[in-house]
Amino acid sequence: MTEQLPANGYTDGDVDTNATTERSLESMAAERYSRRQALFRGAGATTMAFMGTALLAACGDDDGENTVAVSAGANAATSAGRVVNLTGSPENGFGGFVTNWAQTSGTTVALTGTGSSVSFIAPGVSAATDLVFTFSATSVTGEVRTATTTVRVSPAVLGFAAVPHSLEDVVKVPAGYSVTVMTRLGDPLAAGVSAYANDGSDGNFAQRIGDHGDALHYFGLSAAGGRDDASSTRGLMVQNHENLNVQYLHPNGPTNVSTGPRPAAEALKEIEAHGVSVSEYVDAGNRKWSYVQNSSFNRRITPNTPMTFHGPAAGSALLVTAYSTNGTAGRGTINNCANGMTPWATNLTCEENWAGYFRRDAADDAKRSARELTALSRYGVTSRTGNYAWSFANSTDSIYTKWNATIIGASAAEDYRNEPNQYGWVVEIDPFDAKSTPRKRTALGRFGHEGAFVRAVNGQKLGVYMGDDSRREYLYKFVSSATYAAADAASTSRLAMGDKYLDAGILYVAKFNADGSGQWLPLVFGSVPATPQYTFADQADILVNPRLAADALGATPMDRPEWTAGNPVTGEIYLTLTNNNAAGRPLNGTDAANPRHYNDPKGTSNTAQYGNPNGHIVRLREDGDNTAALTFKWDIYLFGADAADAGANVNLSGLTADNDFSSPDGAYFSRSTNAAGQFNPVLWIETDDGALTDRTNCMLLAAIPGRVGDGGAKTITNTGSTGATATQATIVGAPATAANLRRFLVGPVECEITGIDTTPDGRTIFVGIQHPGENGTPTAPSSHWPDSQTGAAGATVRPRSAIVAITKDDGGVVAL
Repeated sequence: MTEQLPANGYTDGDVDTNATTERSLESMAAERYSRRQALFRGAGATTMAFMGTALLAACGDDDGENTVAVSAGANAATSAGRVVNLTGSPENGFGGFVTNWAQTSGTTVALTGTGSSVSFIAPGVSAATDLVFTFSATSVTGEVRTATTTVRVSPAVLGFAAVPHSLEDVVKVPAGYSVTVMTRLGDPLAAGVSAYANDGSDGNFAQRIGDHGDALHYFGLSAAGGRDDASSTRGLMVQNHENLNVQYLHPNGPTNVSTGPRPAAEALKEIEAHGVSVSEYVDAGNRKWSYVQNSSFNRRITPNTPMTFHGPAAGSALLVTAYSTNGTAGRGTINNCANGMTPWATNLTCEENWAGYFRRDAADDAKRSARELTALSRYGVTSRTGNYAWSFANSTDSIYTKWNATIIGASAAEDYRNEPNQYGWVVEIDPFDAKSTPRKRTALGRFGHEGAFVRAVNGQKLGVYMGDDSRREYLYKFVSSATYAAADAASTSRLAMGDKYLDAGILYVAKFNADGSGQWLPLVFGSVPATPQYTFADQADILVNPRLAADALGATPMDRPEWTAGNPVTGEIYLTLTNNNAAGRPLNGTDAANPRHYNDPKGTSNTAQYGNPNGHIVRLREDGDNTAALTFKWDIYLFGADAADAGANVNLSGLTADNDFSSPDGAYFSRSTNAAGQFNPVLWIETDDGALTDRTNCMLLAAIPGRVGDGGAKTITNTGSTGATATQATIVGAPATAANLRRFLVGPVECEITGIDTTPDGRTIFVGIQHPGENGTPTAPSSHWPDSQTGAAGATVRPRSAIVAITKDDGGVVAL
């Protein structure tokens, strides 16, 4: 630093050759400015735990001379993901100090702001870690003073107050958070497409957001329009559209949905409102999100979009139709539920309850072989009309007639008897190429696909974990033949990477043992035994009918296996089991992995709900942490329950009014690119509930889970409708607490919460609100959301499925 000059000393500027002992104008101005600085003390650890923000301040001081003195404020403590503000003094202003903050030790963070006030987001840490920052001030005379402050960062904790139960028609989030409604049913995805009237008059859903938005994923875009996995300000939102609130799509509801004839224009609207949408999202600054109507990336993929089949079943006689006489091509995807993401940045959309869309006339049974009838029955292709009766449209166009699976031609190449076999697959989509043709990956099997979580570890086989969402169905795993090379994640030939890893391998089904162990049973031709009802012809036959193969192998039937999610740190796999009824899970039909049979009385009338109406979440860890392992360990992470009604044999996780839930559906771990997904990642749990809706609408919870084996063995007593009891041994995880499980969001009336992702920085979370007001009518909607979110709804405003963007008001990482 520059020393204070002695009297009559020499320098330049205003004291150049000035032989006087009077103080200079420069030094007096600096001293006056220093004296008038405000003192702000840093918040203590208790304050920050409540507010989620650390405030550190430096104050000016002086010694009566023309020197610069600074303070960097008190040391402080915070936790990962929270915003820390550093404020130093003196500041720039009259008198002219140059100030600066710099980090001098600890995990590197990005400082934003300039001069005396900067901020940063506390990084993810595994243990308490000190970050040291230096504040400096330089006077106009070149004098420099510095001071340091230390911020101690602890591992991430949930940092919001639990949202209480709600039956209101709005999305409820914690204090300190804001909700922005994003793309909604009917929003236009191309220039020139009119705004959605929302009165049943709108058409052209090939260029509009579809209905029943389900699983979603945000793919980052660079400013130049290329793939950028780190971008948190521009991206592509890929969302599934599972089904319809058909009553709201037409002016007065649909016409002739039982017997036909259906007006073709109505049927086309309903068909096109299914599928997948791709829309560009942009942040105008400070997480002010909107979508771009005329983006060149925007796209709708519908049940009419051309697709190709890949993998062992491609070209099979079981896939031959009048559209694809060689069984290698098809049209469209439908009932798209959960999803998966590949390391090479493609989207896996999963076809769930597709079987009910098809019609089979009564005369068809006599034309089928016993094997065919067994397969059709096992998958539920038994309707005489099909959902929405599209095959009865007053048109001969095959986009309608393909929904009739009745044998009417001389061969499979002359009708659509095999069209049901073209659905029930995992479909890979390149979101960055709007002209690319989606590929159905047959190696992953055909069933009621809920999701497809991809676990990719460099040097291991790639694994895909998939639930089959029906009562008493199975958990599956696909293991690639190719060993995963992390460098392939950067490939620009994205669908070719899918060819490499998703077209060859082994499909397995899970068997859960009573002792907390499990096996993966291979669904391989030659190792799957024949049954009296069905003998497999080849591997393609097994992949078209894996439910029958799993039955034959003795896999464990589960309570509606839905989403799969993987902990990015431990590699453990979580499987939501939404619920089961008394027929599917009777008193004497429980097992260790599905251990409960009980009653959850509903409403003021105490309507009985026997079986497992609240569901649970199973987690497993592969032996050796290897995706190709043939054995695993498992426990039950959480049990859903109504905390007010359930006793100790039902509320096994110790839930309270702040974290009780029912029917877990969506499951998602925060991204490993931010503090919420590091070291001990946040797990998000979404519900699709009918059992607890007398107390609260569906919800989203945030959890910080433990590990497989953190609980222990437990024997419970189940009670049936007659009062009879039965005991069941199981393996439970550690109890839930306020610290590791809290309700983050409650949705509007009659909705399902489904679809979730965050930006890479974790500062925005996107959540899907599906079918609000699903039980209403066109003249009397039972919800007015999303209009009701801002209080602008009228008595006849029709509800719309939509995505919401949720941000923390202080800019921190969501949930922390």
